[in-house]
Amino acid sequence: MAKVKVGIIGTGYIGGVHAGLLARDERVQLAAVYDVNRECAEKFARAHDAQISDGPAEVIERCDAVYITTPNTQHVAASLAVIEAGKHVFCEKPLATNISDAETVYAKASKSKSVFQVGHNRRFAPVYATLKQLLSDKYTPHSAHVKMNRGELLNPVWTGDASVTGGFLFETPIHMFDMMRFLFGEVESLHAIGSTHEYSETDDFSVLLKFKSGFHATLATAADASWLFPFERVEVFSHHATLVTREMETLVCSTNLQGHFAEQSMQQLPREEKWGYVQEDRAFIDAIVNGTPPPVTALDGLMSVELVNAVYESVRTNSTITPRPVSLLAR
Repeated sequence: MAKVKVGIIGTGYIGGVHAGLLARDERVQLAAVYDVNRECAEKFARAHDAQISDGPAEVIERCDAVYITTPNTQHVAASLAVIEAGKHVFCEKPLATNISDAETVYAKASKSKSVFQVGHNRRFAPVYATLKQLLSDKYTPHSAHVKMNRGELLNPVWTGDASVTGGFLFETPIHMFDMMRFLFGEVESLHAIGSTHEYSETDDFSVLLKFKSGFHATLATAADASWLFPFERVEVFSHHATLVTREMETLVCSTNLQGHFAEQSMQQLPREEKWGYVQEDRAFIDAIVNGTPPPVTALDGLMSVELVNAVYESVRTNSTITPRPVSLLAR
């Protein structure tokens, strides 16, 4: 069987993670890479034994599938170009940084016969996959508290530039909006309070969410919280039971009234597997080779953008927002 020729547009950190993992897949040939920074692209190409291209169009022409690992606000143009060419797309999160663009990409992807997968890697992380399984098989949760803080928006420098990121929530926090849908289902309504402290955008959020199942949750995320670990944590409350994640490292379950608990540790796993990157890249290539749907679709990407947009709107209007349901967006 011929190998899947893969290209990468954007040769920064996450592009390098995917390139390293794809090199281990015997079904894949890393055929072409491009970055606006020629020096960065040349170094990347040498490190991963790939051919450098003169532009995104050349990468698309030479490949069967393209990874889009550019800055957030550049995802849409690249995604649409790859879809238009009839090639497979792996788009790092977020799908877009506004609703209109996200709807456009979703509409185009849904009409394409090619695979379109969004890079919400945490769905594949063993900590969260195990938590999902426990909630499906053993526990009936009724509420949760979710936290994802950053220490700063200084390093790398672009993380503090909303013209590049689309806004703080479109950076790392959008993972947790996707994660809440993955774990708890669809959001019925939310109310958010935001404030500005260190940066030129809203950088601190408290969100109360009600889900269609009756489940409710709080989300806290701050951009200037110092690097206190775990910076990412999910606490799920059930009937005389609490399940707690500590980043992608451990899952703690307390299921008694005496304070005893059991801990599952993923700390021994390689980082790329622990964080779900290995699994999501394998799933993408599986979908291409087997002709099956990807596990994280353009609709999932659109829904996470919808939730982030709802939070920003709630902060702006100081009101409760009802995100549009999947049934409406999926038309």
